[in-house]
Amino acid sequence: MPTLAFLRCPAMLSAMKIRKARLADAAVIADFNTRLAWETEQLKLDAHTIRAGVRAALRDPAKGTYFVMEHEGEVIGQLLITYEWSDWRNGNFWWIQSVYVSAEHRKSGVFRALFAHVQKLAQRRRDVCGLRLYVEKENHRAQKTYERLSMTKTHYEVYETDLRRKSAVRSTRRSRVA
Repeated sequence: MPTLAFLRCPAMLSAMKIRKARLADAAVIADFNTRLAWETEQLKLDAHTIRAGVRAALRDPAKGTYFVMEHEGEVIGQLLITYEWSDWRNGNFWWIQSVYVSAEHRKSGVFRALFAHVQKLAQRRRDVCGLRLYVEKENHRAQKTYERLSMTKTHYEVYETDLRRKSAVRSTRRSRVA
């Protein structure tokens, strides 16, 4: 499979396309999300739950919007935008989630193009005050990518209470004792 070094070559741009995901993309998005969880956190996602979750987002734009990049009709990258209202800023943050680029297309500008697309969409809207994402602490490669895109690390830490852990995700790694 050819790499996407052509992202910098205008003659080849017609071979790729960024678009909103459709329900027909649910299987590949669920597969990419499953790979993402395993590659970054060694988590094995429950197949039924991830498929249902992806379909729910694709059916209901209030939950979020997936964008995919296609090359010659094949989805090779994705990201999901979800929304968080900020009363402090009187605007929405768009959270970038579920970022995945197929292994053979990494380091070729796929995420950069998806990010630029979403950033342009956000900049055109008066109700969007910023873009945010969270990244696994040990994913240094991704962190460097985000820094190259002029994203800055915030002073926030993320805490959660996962009410569905047992039914949605089975961890294959040992839990860390604090």
